Amino acid sequence: MMTMTEIEAVKGFIRLCTDGYEMGWHERNGGNLTYRMKDTEVKECRPFFSQAPGDWTELGITASNLSKEYFIATGSGKFMRNVALNPEDSICICELNEKGDAYRIVWGLVNGGRPTSEFPSHLLNHSVKKAATDGAYRVIYHAHTPAVIALSFILPLDARTFSRVLWKSMTECPIIFPQGVGVVPWMVPGGPDIAKASSELMKTYDAIVWAHHGTFCAGPDFDTAFGLMHTVEKSADIYMRILSSGKEILQTITDDDLRKLAKDFHVTLNENFLD
Repeated sequence: MMTMTEIEAVKGFIRLCTDGYEMGWHERNGGNLTYRMKDTEVKECRPFFSQAPGDWTELGITASNLSKEYFIATGSGKFMRNVALNPEDSICICELNEKGDAYRIVWGLVNGGRPTSEFPSHLLNHSVKKAATDGAYRVIYHAHTPAVIALSFILPLDARTFSRVLWKSMTECPIIFPQGVGVVPWMVPGGPDIAKASSELMKTYDAIVWAHHGTFCAGPDFDTAFGLMHTVEKSADIYMRILSSGKEILQTITDDDLRKLAKDFHVTLNENFLD
């Protein structure tokens, strides 16, 4: 009989956690991941659900379009490095109630705990992305990406500046995130302010910089979300290396070059960010 960790959705979730940890993005219990499950995946996992689900816990937010949906989530205070070693202790599957304002754990966190402290932020963003993509987007991923964090100390905290720097630092960037990246100024993590600010920006962007904190990404699947995070962080790292060289920048990708890329790769760049 197949085990829970052999189910593809759970395997993909665990792999992303491991990949992110190995990239150095998840010190201690840093970062979090959630996945909105398909009905077929819920059906596969249901035989492993607890016979006595946990109590309903209020979220403090309402996401009515996520009514009765199921999510795989990392646990609050859990370490990404332990997800593959002991998934039943480190992650969980949560069911939302009919109103979309409370959850209960149906599998996982066997030694106690609750889903990530950013769970309300994740759900608000899932709600926005589900509506904006006709249900296609299913992954919300937050990581403590060091180069992006470093950039947030030296660049103005606005989307246009960050997007232009990232687009011009690596050729693939305008193709992978043509809408650019959003920017949220520093806020207390896990609180309602950062949740609302992020969900508002998610109406436009798939990647958001959390100043002095990390990156927040959305995607339709694990590979796309991880690939977006990786691309944004790599471009930021390239820019930081350029600055640290102390050398004068002699050439770069021009705005006309960006437009040529967009045309050849059939993407629509955010013209508000071009001169």
